[in-house]
Amino acid sequence: MSKEPRNVPASSRKDIFMSEISNESEISNEFEFPEFIEPGLEKIEVIAKFNGDIVRVAEILEAEVEIIYQNYAIITIAKDKIKRLASYPQIEHLELPKNLYFELSSSLTSSCIPSVQRADGFNLSGRGVIVAIIDSGIDYMHPDFRNSDGTSRILFIWDQTQTGTPPVGFNSGAEYNNQQINNAILSETPYQVVPSRDTNGHGTAVAGIAAGNGRASNGINRGVAFEADIIAVKVGYRGYESFARSTELMRALKYVIDKARRFGKPICINMSFGMNNGSHRGDSLFETFITEISTNWKTSIIIPTGNEGSAGHHYHGKIQTGEVQEIEFFTGPGLETSYLSLWKNFADNFAVEIIFPDGSSSGVVNIENQVKTVRRPNLILNVFYGQPSHYSLEQEVFFNITATQGPLPQGIFKLRLIARNIVDGNYDIWLPTLEEVGEDTFFSDPSIYNTITLPATAEKVVRVAGYNARVGNIALFSGRGDLADPNSYPDLAAPSIDIQTARTGGGYDSFTGTSVAAPFVTGSAALMMQWGIINNNDPYLYGQRLRAFLRIGAERKAGIPYPNASFGYGTLCLYNTMNYLVEYELGEQFWLNLT
Repeated sequence: MSKEPRNVPASSRKDIFMSEISNESEISNEFEFPEFIEPGLEKIEVIAKFNGDIVRVAEILEAEVEIIYQNYAIITIAKDKIKRLASYPQIEHLELPKNLYFELSSSLTSSCIPSVQRADGFNLSGRGVIVAIIDSGIDYMHPDFRNSDGTSRILFIWDQTQTGTPPVGFNSGAEYNNQQINNAILSETPYQVVPSRDTNGHGTAVAGIAAGNGRASNGINRGVAFEADIIAVKVGYRGYESFARSTELMRALKYVIDKARRFGKPICINMSFGMNNGSHRGDSLFETFITEISTNWKTSIIIPTGNEGSAGHHYHGKIQTGEVQEIEFFTGPGLETSYLSLWKNFADNFAVEIIFPDGSSSGVVNIENQVKTVRRPNLILNVFYGQPSHYSLEQEVFFNITATQGPLPQGIFKLRLIARNIVDGNYDIWLPTLEEVGEDTFFSDPSIYNTITLPATAEKVVRVAGYNARVGNIALFSGRGDLADPNSYPDLAAPSIDIQTARTGGGYDSFTGTSVAAPFVTGSAALMMQWGIINNNDPYLYGQRLRAFLRIGAERKAGIPYPNASFGYGTLCLYNTMNYLVEYELGEQFWLNLT
């Protein structure tokens, strides 16, 4: 409520006010109504800085006023009365409000997704497509994964960590179908019916971005493919929820693709996992399996580049014949085990030696040793010289350090390389990922490049980097490709910082990392597949074709060369991609008519 002026007779107060506003015919034309105001609105809100009786001004103009703080008000007024409002002496300044969004909403906007979802745009929701989340599980009780009638959108959950009835063709874990999940939702004790939980919360967050429908927030926190079907695999092995081996992921891939084929639906698979134990060249069996199965059925696999860009876990060097080099790395507190994975050209010959923090040495380990075990007080070092395989020309020298009592010693370790006969000389070394050893274990002179984690290094998958959608910069933690190998670059980048998405237990929370960048692309792929395969505009829109259109539609800044090791071909812009699909559809139809 406004305050009346003191020591002024009531009969005069009206006269003073009316004298201030009596000359309404002399309205200033200095306040120009912005042309970009949304058309069709009869009334709008404006923010007003005022003095005096703003309530009376609002009454005269038939406007609504909310005094929100001293001399600040929100006025809802007819558009054609804005200039009159601006002319009153009580108004010091007017400002149109600026739109604010939850972080997920703004990230969708920066990725050009809402215009593809809207009915007056492409009207795509993911209907008819399966989104598979291979992760830490899913909170099936969360409203964002239910239909409007309360039934679950989740077709299957396979919890690999539980004992129960496994899927057909598999020997472990417990599978729950849609009917069982619906029975659990209706039960007063749901977790006695379907006992699978996402205790980590990672999988639920990823699923919320890729396919959540935002029911818990009245649509505000809606994800990308909000009407897609969902299959969730909680990876791990029996009793070990925090651990997943590459074999579990391989089983999970087969499982979800088999399900999609059975239902006759295209599938987008989000796999937000990463590790450093490998050559990073896509040549392990794990990676080649992923490459090959990605061509099976109508499938697209999306994997983040990992969070190793600024972790200090990669070292690149070059050595010459007769040279001795020392590479320092630090170990943080509480570690019971760690490793170094060194990859070099098989034609190069050098010996290795580890200097421990107390100054003692492992002794020189030559290639002739092949395998050597070194015992020190409270720890064991195993050194293994690998050999090329029929997949790889490279050679790995693997160092595994394990504490026998208590944690590993903190401090500086040194890896000494003693070159003999060198032909190429380039080599790369990786420490375990942040998730394994934390941020206190790192090389003293690391490289930020060639830091994309496995299995994003597999061929024929969509590699997704993370960037800050607020400022447009690549996230410091985002894994980067090898500068010397453009084939190792990310495909594109998506928002990855402070993303609001579904939280285990209900509601929403903020998440950061490339793991939450990938599902923006996974959901986008589902919308593309709906348009192409389900709506019969492009029946072959999956795999490498889908990947290519994501690349061409990515937004690119002027003056920056693309592709590059950080952003790949640019940042996700689904609307651009869809427009390219429409453009090329015409050529495709012409070709089909000719044949």
